[in-house]
Amino acid sequence: MAEEKTEPEGTPTTSGENVVLIGRKPIMNYVLACLTFFNSGAKQVTIKARGRAISRAVDTVELLRRAFVKDAALQKISIGTEQVERTEGQKSNVSTIEITLAKP
Repeated sequence: MAEEKTEPEGTPTTSGENVVLIGRKPIMNYVLACLTFFNSGAKQVTIKARGRAISRAVDTVELLRRAFVKDAALQKISIGTEQVERTEGQKSNVSTIEITLAKP
């Protein structure tokens, strides 16, 4: 079974406005990406992950709230399922999560 890769190697992936896509990198890379958004004046940041990266997304949010941006509040949490086609041609369901943090 081939494993789906959620982001290219390099710096943490950001797409759209204030969105951080979680992949396989260390958690601190994603915390730093979120802090960069907050320090540049963003009032909210959305963290997106799917599959096995969901636990890394939750860890990122908790680390941000407990250590770096103590006044950040959870604004919205959305969960869902995407249907992904594997390299063998078969389809499988992958869980997704979107966590939106807001800074007052």
